[in-house]
Amino acid sequence: MPTDPKLMVLLKSSAIADAEPDLGETLTRTFLSTLVESQCLPARLICMGTAIFLTTEGSPMLEPLQQLSDAGVDIATCGTCLEYYHRTDMLRVGRVGNMRETIDALLSHEKVLQL
Repeated sequence: MPTDPKLMVLLKSSAIADAEPDLGETLTRTFLSTLVESQCLPARLICMGTAIFLTTEGSPMLEPLQQLSDAGVDIATCGTCLEYYHRTDMLRVGRVGNMRETIDALLSHEKVLQL
């Protein structure tokens, strides 16, 4: 399935919605799994803040994220956030990104979903 070069997703938290932790994790897992099955994938997915826990060792979200990556979605995880949480060596899907890249992506993509 093709990626939409106009679309990017910015994940700012490991849990979607302001909900109880287990509900937030369930919503995140459902979102990512459903996104994998969608007809239109984002060109880029950026993880910042606690969303870096989604792409690092021990995450229950690695499988759908790897499927997105395999389908051509560029997954970037905030390098500053990885350093802050001492997880730089624990990245398991995607690559390390930086703030310049994030700003450029936010300014250049016509459609940005922030969750």
